[in-house]
Amino acid sequence: MDHVFTIGTIAACLTTAAFVPQVIKAHTSKETKDISLAMCVLLASGVMLWAIYGFFLHSLPIIGANTTTLALALYLIYLKKKYG
Repeated sequence: MDHVFTIGTIAACLTTAAFVPQVIKAHTSKETKDISLAMCVLLASGVMLWAIYGFFLHSLPIIGANTTTLALALYLIYLKKKYG
């Protein structure tokens, strides 16, 4: 396997995984007052653009990580709107 692809895949997994604990905490505690809605919207917008960029490059690590993170960010936005 190409070393560049391996590094990209590991980086994609780690950065996506770093966001998971926040989503789990918000989901289980139903507490989102300390989460910035602006940050969530900016993050969702950014990872959506990264995913589109990945599609143009045909890069599975970029596509996979950013579509997964987009789903997590959108869910966090949903929780933020629901629980404020």
